[in-house]
Amino acid sequence: MRILFYICLLMAGSAFAQQDSLPQKDLKVGLVLSGGGAKGLAHIGALKKIDKAGIRVDYIAGTSMGAIVGSLYAAGYTPHQLDSIFRETNFNTLIQDDLPRNVKTFYERKDSERYTLTLPFDNFKLSFPSGLSKGQNLYNLISQLTVHVNDIHNFKNLPIPFFCIGTNIETGEAIILESGSLAQAVSASGAIPTLFSPVEIDGRLVSDGGIANNYPIDELKARGADFIIGVDVQDSLVGRENLQSVFEIMTQVNNFRTIGDMKEKREKTDLYIKPDIVNFSVLSFEKGKKIIENGEQAAHLKFEELKAVAKRQRPNHFKEREPVKLQDSVYIHQIEITGNHDYPRNYIRGKLKLETEAKTSYEDLSTGVNTLSATGNFKRVEYTLVPNSKNTYNLKLKVSENKNNTFLRLGLHYDELYRSAALVNLTKKSLFLTNDIISLDFIAGDNFRYDFQYYIDKGNYWSIGVNSQINQYNKDVDFDFLKQNANIGEYNVNKVELETFDFTNQIYAETFFLKFFKFGLGAEHKYSRIETETIIDNDTDEQLPFTILEQSNLFSAFGYIAYDTYDNSYFPSSGVYFKGDFHLYVFDSKSTFDFSEFSIAKGSIGYAFSPLSQISVRLQTETGHRIGNNDMTFLNFSLGGYGNQQTNNTIPFYGYDFLSIAGDSYVKGLIDIDYEFLKKNHIIASYNIANVGDDLYETGNLLSTPDFTGLALGYGLETILGPIELKYTYSPERGESEWFFSLGYYF
Repeated sequence: MRILFYICLLMAGSAFAQQDSLPQKDLKVGLVLSGGGAKGLAHIGALKKIDKAGIRVDYIAGTSMGAIVGSLYAAGYTPHQLDSIFRETNFNTLIQDDLPRNVKTFYERKDSERYTLTLPFDNFKLSFPSGLSKGQNLYNLISQLTVHVNDIHNFKNLPIPFFCIGTNIETGEAIILESGSLAQAVSASGAIPTLFSPVEIDGRLVSDGGIANNYPIDELKARGADFIIGVDVQDSLVGRENLQSVFEIMTQVNNFRTIGDMKEKREKTDLYIKPDIVNFSVLSFEKGKKIIENGEQAAHLKFEELKAVAKRQRPNHFKEREPVKLQDSVYIHQIEITGNHDYPRNYIRGKLKLETEAKTSYEDLSTGVNTLSATGNFKRVEYTLVPNSKNTYNLKLKVSENKNNTFLRLGLHYDELYRSAALVNLTKKSLFLTNDIISLDFIAGDNFRYDFQYYIDKGNYWSIGVNSQINQYNKDVDFDFLKQNANIGEYNVNKVELETFDFTNQIYAETFFLKFFKFGLGAEHKYSRIETETIIDNDTDEQLPFTILEQSNLFSAFGYIAYDTYDNSYFPSSGVYFKGDFHLYVFDSKSTFDFSEFSIAKGSIGYAFSPLSQISVRLQTETGHRIGNNDMTFLNFSLGGYGNQQTNNTIPFYGYDFLSIAGDSYVKGLIDIDYEFLKKNHIIASYNIANVGDDLYETGNLLSTPDFTGLALGYGLETILGPIELKYTYSPERGESEWFFSLGYYF
């Protein structure tokens, strides 16, 4: 009996020994990353600790920001690379589709620097865009970062298999995105409703995956993951003290379902990481550094558990990643364009300005795509670089044309000359031709104005334009100033209220030598009138309740050149600006003075640079001169004031009120020192000098000691309405000061 016991014991020991000698079952680890907007940056911090623990991630699932971070990790980026990428990303630009000024044509710059709000108005039905942003900048960023895996169409073949979740915006159903264009799938998963427009994928409109499934753990398990690590950056329900705004209440309502779902999904998560994101919102990108740190801290609390998971995986199967080598250029073999119907291939290629069979920098590629997007003719521009041989790529460009071609645009402005003004604009594209634009501004307020434009955009060829506008304002001026600039007798008054009226019509043709350099020629008709009710001239045949001081009906030919690389129209920190204009006035059919042929030449050049961080310096000089004898004063150069749309020859000048200094010639210099102490907040110190008078070029007084000087100190704020500026100015020779306030884009 004892012998039988020892035999059984030996057999059991042998069995256990054989079991120990069997190879250990490898643990397949799945990683699920939830959506949460800016709070999803915490995923980067958590990945640092997951990597450090030596865990080999076998599959990644992500939603929204979890999809963005997860896709880049799956494509081979190290957590430290992701940290660097997202710290250097300007999320305001990324979210708002704030396309750089240098990708816009002169015409497109005018639109973006004039109107506060643009709404579709087709068939006279007002509608709203599907999102505040098309998501173009987000797509461009993801596309550039994933170019090294563009030949992979099934996401399970990425360095780490991956999928993300989108929502069919028509049905509300969750869509698993695991093949096709990685950049397209990820940008669709992150298309936060109202913030980004939905993305069309295979005929379906796809939006933020968080709407339908913000934590796709079940789908990850279905792909063979044995052990799930989850990083959850979703909101928790908050108390009434934090439910004060409509946005906060809507966020709470939206969170009901996802928070309810997480009760079950958290139980399915083998290792659950919950970063502290209570003090952050979905748009707290400016706090990205702290959010990443909080993600790292939360994962650090689970670090021992993470190391234990790593030990359950087969030894030597974790390999420390080599950082992805980012290329700064790509050789484009050919360009394939799909999706265009109304806009021909030549138009698209002309906007892209990319050469084939040549090396192109990613910066130029992004600029070309953004230039195409900036036209407003396309809802979305997507591209893929497909390798076709060693170090060469085919650029596959897919465009989605914008079917909206009628727009209602609105704007507001206030300054000390025109006073309050509200702008309503109607713009229609492709009225007669595919590439034409018709635009009509109505400006109501203290002074009625209008501006009509018809423009045929021929790109690099000669474009044709027609312009008609009425411009008027009234202003109290010193009587002494009036006597110097008008034929008027002696009156016992100090101030005279002038009313100016200008009706100008132009037809012109212009061409672009370079993207930032244009040249134009045209013909112009200008009717002008200056009148006052302060002085009544009883010697005239007509007994009018006002006196016409000057009236003209001029016909002229003109030419102009312009070069503009400023990065910002109102607060430039880099670039060069130059504009020259020449008008030859050859005929007048109705004037109150003896007309003789004359011309006016004027030019301005500016240079902006940043010698230090947050400090910008702007230098500008300009001049103007009338050639030929003529008694007309309406087109004299008038210096003074600040903050208004410059019309005819009104020139801003610190230290003096509007219409304070005038002459048929002038030269002016200006220096601005701009300290941007907070983003879009500017403190600006300025100094300007000028010589103004008649016949300065003939008398040699042009470069004599300046007769007029002025200093200014101001505050400027960039807003969605345009710039808001307040300036205190002082003239040393006058010993007096002037305040100027302006609000909104100039028009």
